[in-house]
Amino acid sequence: MDERPDRQPLLSKDSRDYGLGNKDIDFLRLSLKYGLKLVMWVIFLTWVTVIFLFPSDFMGEMFEKWIMMTKGTIFGVSGSIFLLFSAPILAIALLGTLYIGLFPREYNERKRNRSPSLLLWTFPVLVDGPFGVVSAAEFIGIAVFFLYILWATSAYARKDSRLVSLLDVSSREKICFMLDLVGLHFGSIGLFCTAFLFLPISRGSSLLRLIDIPFEHATRYHVWLGHVTMILFTLHGLCYVISWSIQGTLQPKLIEWRDIGVANLPGVISLLAGLLMWVTSFSPVRKNFFELFFYTHQLYVVFIIFLALHVGDFIFYMAGGAIFLFVLDRFLRFCQSRTPVDVLSAKCLPCGTVELTLSKPQKMRYSALGFVFLQVRELSWLQWHPFSVSSSPLDGGFHMSVLIKVLGHWTEKLRDSILSGTNRDFNITASVEGPYGHESPYYLQYENLILVAGGIGISPFIAIVRDILHRVKERRTCLPKNILIVWSVKRSKELSLLSKIDATSLCAFFPKVLNVEVQTYVTQETEKPLEEGNHSRNKTVAHFPRIRGSSMSTLVGTGNVIWSGLYMFSSIVGFIVLIALVELLYIRRFNKSTWWLQGLLCIICMLASVILFGGTVIMLWRCWESSPVGHDQHKDSGLQNDPTDYDEETSENLVSLGSNHYGQRPNFTGIFSSISGKWGNVDVGVLVCGPPGLQTSVAAECRSQNLKNRWDHPIFHFHTHKCYSGAVGYAVASRPRPYALVSSQTGKVSHWFELMLIMP
Repeated sequence: MDERPDRQPLLSKDSRDYGLGNKDIDFLRLSLKYGLKLVMWVIFLTWVTVIFLFPSDFMGEMFEKWIMMTKGTIFGVSGSIFLLFSAPILAIALLGTLYIGLFPREYNERKRNRSPSLLLWTFPVLVDGPFGVVSAAEFIGIAVFFLYILWATSAYARKDSRLVSLLDVSSREKICFMLDLVGLHFGSIGLFCTAFLFLPISRGSSLLRLIDIPFEHATRYHVWLGHVTMILFTLHGLCYVISWSIQGTLQPKLIEWRDIGVANLPGVISLLAGLLMWVTSFSPVRKNFFELFFYTHQLYVVFIIFLALHVGDFIFYMAGGAIFLFVLDRFLRFCQSRTPVDVLSAKCLPCGTVELTLSKPQKMRYSALGFVFLQVRELSWLQWHPFSVSSSPLDGGFHMSVLIKVLGHWTEKLRDSILSGTNRDFNITASVEGPYGHESPYYLQYENLILVAGGIGISPFIAIVRDILHRVKERRTCLPKNILIVWSVKRSKELSLLSKIDATSLCAFFPKVLNVEVQTYVTQETEKPLEEGNHSRNKTVAHFPRIRGSSMSTLVGTGNVIWSGLYMFSSIVGFIVLIALVELLYIRRFNKSTWWLQGLLCIICMLASVILFGGTVIMLWRCWESSPVGHDQHKDSGLQNDPTDYDEETSENLVSLGSNHYGQRPNFTGIFSSISGKWGNVDVGVLVCGPPGLQTSVAAECRSQNLKNRWDHPIFHFHTHKCYSGAVGYAVASRPRPYALVSSQTGKVSHWFELMLIMP
């Protein structure tokens, strides 16, 4: 099956019906493409510049003028701040959805013609430390972010010192006043960090798809931002606590809930919820007490609601845009996960791995490096577990496969259910969220690939190799020519996973155009076992008949861009309409000026707009999916067209194409040096999927080889991928599992604004 129809852009190149020539339509497409890019970059850079310069006197004067210009609307000052801080990120999200629909991301064939060179986002700068493996681009981002915090802190400190020096009060009162100002500004910086905090965890966000950052990579940016944000909010609260303690008003101040100005008690509650989430997110707690981490992280609802009650609506809008995008994504994921999905087949492999084949609509496209969240209702209604996709998008139009390593209680129950349910009356009811992952198969831009896996980390690479073999069979151009697979396992029985790649069956002539080499390292066996060669046979298979004809929904992940854009647009418009109605019919009519009430109404309008306006679009979306126009008629069944059903007695898998090494680990220095001599001066994509130690070793070797800067050696481009193949990570685990998984200031306005916040 060719996947290209699924990626047909909204603006087709076939313009003969419109009387346009190819050159005209190409010019139109390029103009629109780069015009949209330019607009999004201008909006983003303007937004970031305003945030970065917000502590300065210049921006304070500009902010004052902005307030005076725009406060006359029905939205008042709140609308002015919304336009300045929330509207830009929402506009980028909408334009990003339009861009993705018009110009689906594909690997750029012209990249093959450039000479090998280092790239910021694939060159590892830091390979070991608190941040893990950090690329040059990520390092620059971290440096800029910390530079902003240092700049903002120092700018606010200078302004606060000038302001305090003008006061004719006692030294004790000056200290307290200074602490109040410092605490205020720590909170202001933390609020801007919150605007970025929620962006990476919007799994199906068009922003992540626009810049092609998969969710598993974005989560670590969320972790970094979470630490910084909570440090700032903790300092924010600590400054006020010290000030109130000096004044002897700590207890009444902590429980104070003012109508005009900041309400302290909601701020205390929000901070406590944030601290609980923060403390339980540290690695030792998360690994050993995962249930505690999971449940306390649901306090984000308390954190957001009481943050709005604490600061009111207009201050909340400084971070409201990102939070609104998160709410949009969360509701969409909730709607998708309510639909049961047929499990076409299930297999228990002798290496302790379960393979599930799930039903999906033909129009759903996904990446070979994608993953899904899976719930099996016969096992638990609460537990959701992430699993990497092990099938290629070209394996079939109506199914998707995942590999699940049997390592914990949930996976053990799944395996036992399959083994005991081989009759046709047995069924599995699954719900799926996703798929998520890279927007495009970026590995296709490299003619030379090194795939390094540890254990079950081979799962996404199985999908990659199958995808490449399908493309070779279809005689597509600009494909990899050399692939080296380096796989480290504990026991030789795990090698049976490579039987998932029946190379000769997928493409009989692949050796003529594709050089595939496999090096396997069995670390806990010193010699070849007698039964080797039969590890891929005698597997237990249980097939499940189609009962409901229910497939995965395309609501999130790489779903329908048009409906996704309509959902986002209608929710944003609905939010603006509801805010206007509340302002006209309630706040102004009854002269309501209570800050915390307006913050609460802001949250209510957010939820109502998503549920009412966005929910209506979702209902229409579902109706369209079930109609003859949007519904795929399943022409294949899980029993007859399972991509892994073949005769293993006669097939040739990748085990026979490689060499096995027992009782040793990969020597990456030797491997990379050998590759350098054979492949010469080319770009080499290095993809790593395994535990952190493996990623660190490979990243260090890539950096070492690149720094040698020899003209006749390759440039190694480092990529990491997290493999989700065990029931842990984002799921509610039944017990701890130790195995690893493969996130107004200056001028006249600023002074009264600050004093309003800290004065009674």
